[in-house]
Amino acid sequence: MSTIAIIGGHGKVAMHLARMLSDGGHQVSSLFRNPDHRSDVESTGATPVVADVEHLSTDEIAELIAGHDAVVWSAGAGASGGTAATYAVDRDAAIRSMDAAQNAGVRRYVMVSFIGSRNDHGIPESEALFDYAEAKAAADDYLRGTYLEWTILGPGMLTEDVGNGLIEAAPEPADNKISREDVARVAAFVLDKPETAGRFIAFNNGDTPIEDAISVA
Repeated sequence: MSTIAIIGGHGKVAMHLARMLSDGGHQVSSLFRNPDHRSDVESTGATPVVADVEHLSTDEIAELIAGHDAVVWSAGAGASGGTAATYAVDRDAAIRSMDAAQNAGVRRYVMVSFIGSRNDHGIPESEALFDYAEAKAAADDYLRGTYLEWTILGPGMLTEDVGNGLIEAAPEPADNKISREDVARVAAFVLDKPETAGRFIAFNNGDTPIEDAISVA
């Protein structure tokens, strides 16, 4: 049994993940901003922790995650949050959480990112996703430079479809979408596989069970 802190605990991927981990016997703390979401988070089996990481210091985040075996970052302002909020959450708060994990001695860190997260993402500055891509790429680059045992997940376009546990893990998967439920399944899988540390795993819908797809990618 592990103790896992999920940052962004009311997000749809995070809710799926918390439920999967709790059902698997793990102890989960889910950090989320809005106190009105407490009952939703509790329904997953996780311990709710009201915490707005956008406005918390590194030390404050470290206090909340201390004693856990792993951290999953699944928070984000997203492309619709506006430029300031996007950089404040997807880059700056994410980086503080990495520093916090190092300070708190939480070595395992799983980042839920996106398939195009790289400095040469190719998204024009005129497009709404530009700031999001820039912020995520900066955060992921910072994570690679830490001594954390990190894994970065790179799913494509997220859907509300029911997941089936079948994916393609490749630099450029044939499909361009993946269910949030299957993203959570991938996160749960890599948390239990320390050998995935140091990898960026790009994936979308496919025909291969998650364990096999990630093992051979």
